Amino acid sequence: MTASAPRKKVVVLDYGFGNVRSAERALAHVGADVEITRDFDRAMNAEGLLVPGVGAFAACMAGLKEARGDWLVGRRLAGGRPVMGICVGMQILFGRGIEHGVETEGLDEWPGTVGPLKADIVPHMGWNTVEAAEGSQLFAGLPADARYYFVHSYAVHDWELEVGNPHLTAPKVTWATHGAPFVAAVENGPLWATQFHPEKSGDAGAQLLTNWINTL
Repeated sequence: MTASAPRKKVVVLDYGFGNVRSAERALAHVGADVEITRDFDRAMNAEGLLVPGVGAFAACMAGLKEARGDWLVGRRLAGGRPVMGICVGMQILFGRGIEHGVETEGLDEWPGTVGPLKADIVPHMGWNTVEAAEGSQLFAGLPADARYYFVHSYAVHDWELEVGNPHLTAPKVTWATHGAPFVAAVENGPLWATQFHPEKSGDAGAQLLTNWINTL
């Protein structure tokens, strides 16, 4: 009889902004050993760190800094340790966010600006398809017409990171469209993120989370 592989330890960062319980349930459903915590050492030592986010960019950044989450994300990525951001948890990975004319600095893991959606109907709320990046691990095994659940009024419309070194792997950027194209997901070494909510995206979201866990 073959022993089953140990479950991957994933921490959902509890910094006050995010659907931590739904993220916990979704990750546990696909076989992760999940803990919700803001403890720095436990989050640092987990095999995967998930950073959720709901609400305003500025408020999420303030909460993240208060919990030392900005330092935590930077330290993990410097050591090649996986981090995944969801919704505003993805947006704060960019250089800055502009909401109601107020500019707030993000974590600047990627250059770029989070701004209002360029659409007649805002927020973008409901199910939508994406154009997955070629060779995506995040969307592996998922059909092109799979739909994911979005709830947001802001997005990144321009991907600004240029990789000049031919020996470095360029990030895989997935797009969706609501009024205009926007960044729906990014895979960049140990740092992955989605604008949509995989934990609310049914079987497609479960497969996506499984794909992430399988890389840990």
